[in-house]
Amino acid sequence: MTREELLEKVKTSRPSVTVVGLGGAGCNIVTWIADKKLAGGKIIGANTDASHLSTMTRADKIILLGEKLCKGHGCGGFPERGAEAAKENLAEIKEDLKGTNLLFLVAGLGGGSGTGSIPVFAGVGREAGALTIACVTIPFTIEMTRREKARDAIRSLAEVCDSIVVIDNSKLREVAGNLPLKDALSVANALVGSFVKNLTDTITQPSLINLDYADLRAIMERGGISSIGIGEGDGANRVEKAVSQALSTPLLDITDISTAYGVLIHIVGGEDLTLEEVAVAGEQIMDKVPNTKRVIWGAKVDPMLTGAVRVMAVLTGVTCPFLSGIAKPAPQIPKEVVKPLREAMEHMAESFPRETISRAAVFSKEK
Repeated sequence: MTREELLEKVKTSRPSVTVVGLGGAGCNIVTWIADKKLAGGKIIGANTDASHLSTMTRADKIILLGEKLCKGHGCGGFPERGAEAAKENLAEIKEDLKGTNLLFLVAGLGGGSGTGSIPVFAGVGREAGALTIACVTIPFTIEMTRREKARDAIRSLAEVCDSIVVIDNSKLREVAGNLPLKDALSVANALVGSFVKNLTDTITQPSLINLDYADLRAIMERGGISSIGIGEGDGANRVEKAVSQALSTPLLDITDISTAYGVLIHIVGGEDLTLEEVAVAGEQIMDKVPNTKRVIWGAKVDPMLTGAVRVMAVLTGVTCPFLSGIAKPAPQIPKEVVKPLREAMEHMAESFPRETISRAAVFSKEK
């Protein structure tokens, strides 16, 4: 095989990535992703609200769901109407997702458009053979009716999605509640957006990061419910601090971290980040989740982060009390952890537009 043939093979074998924002919240998040220049992925915005959809100027494609049913006015917070609206566009959705290898579906659950349409999109993704990952937020604890809608949507998603990454707004409140409203909302956008962007960049830029689509599929396929945790550390033992925070304070209440099926860790540090620190992080992860079947972690250098380390952990295949519908007091995040977590979120939201990749490496280990 000649070099030219090999390069052509690399080009044609690169996975096709599609990111779909559903409903108002989902469209807002994918707009945030588009602002950060998603590499190698197509962005679609879909909503029953024509007015909100008209603001999606950075999407590659917009879909007005249920034009005949909803007439562009939204679906009034009824998930059933959101689902019917999506089914009205089923042929268009199938065409837009044709050939997709990795599908991210982004929505805020608890309303109508996103909550009702996301299982429909997930079913199309599964039918097309794509690795389908839903990235969703669930309402605050006080929003009982909306949380029940979100719970039903997650149960439906579990039947057609490979992994469902869930962020609980009540958990965000503990660490970002004192922030101004605009900043607090940008934190939620940054969490979901950076997760999607990091994974997309990881598998579409092989020259920078050597984690391939097969590795990602191995850890996310049939992964069930997943949770995200973040942490940031500086000074002595900074990586250990950041990893410990990320694993001990997931943004969704889970029964037992040690039972997670898989763990994906993303580490960002300055020019002073060493290979030894990344290796130590991997060892620490293995100690905390001894029963996991697969651990994958990546590291990249951001010159803006010299002296500090930021870690995002994704735990797949976890058990979540939220789905049982049994109300239990949520364990509070320790006060000594709240401040570092808030700072990590603020820094992530603020620095993401300036973030550049100068060097990257990924290590994968199957237990």
